[in-house]
Amino acid sequence: MKPIKLLIVMDDIRHINIKKDSSIAMLWAAAKRGYQLFYAEQDDLFIENGDAYGQLKPLQVFESKEKWHEFGEAQNMALAEMDVILMRKDPPFDMRFIYTTYILERAEQAGVLVVNKPQSLRDCNEKLFATQFAHCMVPTLVSSQMQRIKQFIAQHQDVIVKPLDGMGGTGIFRLQHQGLNIGATLETLTQNGTLPVMAQRYIPEIVKGDKRILVIDGQPIPYCLARVPQQGETRGNLAAGGSGVPQLLTPRDYWLASQVGQELKKRGLLFVGLDVIGDYITEINVTSPTCIREIDARYQVGIADRLMLVIEKHLTLKKIWV
Repeated sequence: MKPIKLLIVMDDIRHINIKKDSSIAMLWAAAKRGYQLFYAEQDDLFIENGDAYGQLKPLQVFESKEKWHEFGEAQNMALAEMDVILMRKDPPFDMRFIYTTYILERAEQAGVLVVNKPQSLRDCNEKLFATQFAHCMVPTLVSSQMQRIKQFIAQHQDVIVKPLDGMGGTGIFRLQHQGLNIGATLETLTQNGTLPVMAQRYIPEIVKGDKRILVIDGQPIPYCLARVPQQGETRGNLAAGGSGVPQLLTPRDYWLASQVGQELKKRGLLFVGLDVIGDYITEINVTSPTCIREIDARYQVGIADRLMLVIEKHLTLKKIWV
């Protein structure tokens, strides 16, 4: 049986934190299963005469904090030579990211399995996509009109406002009716009424953590990571100083995952992170979900192995891997 050829597109592997990085967990799992690994960053990918290529480096990975990777000699290869491509470039979701999805879409058209599906990466803004499941969310408004947002704040009294393209908790503000500087804050966030933002009723349960629930091929992992804010903070994001607490999913968590699972599968979103506060979904992360390492460190779930099994299933169905 020939080895599966896997290309990972990611940020510079030399600078990752292997204690927390989910991409390295995927690479370790793939290597243990005998995959042939290749590495690229966004700038290594290109289209020539209608076909997608990359300046790819053969990759070996090691479970060592001193040396976790080794490159072979870079070579220009058609992306169609790969069996699967993991798109693991971290946000921001900018035009460079979008252009990369178009290149990866050419590989997909040539028969390569791309995780996650390039079109769905473009279509499913992590904040706006969640609004398709309004019954799973608190009252939510997306608008660039400052007066409309002020009315929403007046109606709900205590509101979180955030940019649609934010990441890691950046640009998130808690605004309260009768609070100070609401106008100035909204002017900045909406760029004087020209850029839509998301406003959501504040969820007090944030003090217990912003839960990251990982979903593989529509099915939730039975454990999550609750990211608990620092005292005086409203953001649980680890990048904003939150602390991670692995825990079991609740019945409500399973129900929320069941509401979105089939849509994720339909869109080719094989690896997704739901953000849940209290009883409500706040975001659906599709670009480069994290928290594998933290959950596995506590519960030894083998999350990346589960993802590889799903990838192998899809390759078998596509009759790529024989």
